[in-house]
Amino acid sequence: MTKDIWLNLPVKDIKKSISFFTALGFSFNEQHTNDVSACLLVGSKNIVVMLFTESMFGRFVQGDITDTKQTNEILISIDAESRDEVDEMAKKITEAGGHLYSEPAENQGWMYGCAFADLDGHKWNVLYMDMSKLPK
Repeated sequence: MTKDIWLNLPVKDIKKSISFFTALGFSFNEQHTNDVSACLLVGSKNIVVMLFTESMFGRFVQGDITDTKQTNEILISIDAESRDEVDEMAKKITEAGGHLYSEPAENQGWMYGCAFADLDGHKWNVLYMDMSKLPK
């Protein structure tokens, strides 16, 4: 049985994407990072998000690449350990050139988060979930 999941995203500029996600505090597996791809590691379990140049990504999908200005292909949610971490991430996102399209706010009484688009328009959530307030 498969044990890992890797997400694959097209990007226009690998170097700019690496700089953006590094500014947010993420790391990369340098062994799998080069001129056409970057291995972004997310979370304590090191979920892999492979960033590929659009030309390389296009070879894999053998079809059109989503225009993120017109449609959404995925929403990636990442966990935060506190409300303060959400606020800090929101600040880093705007400073690094991302688009914060949903300011940090409480949602449903037990979640606190924000939402942003990266440099290529891929959508992400940063969420702190207070499980003690989760409705029963």
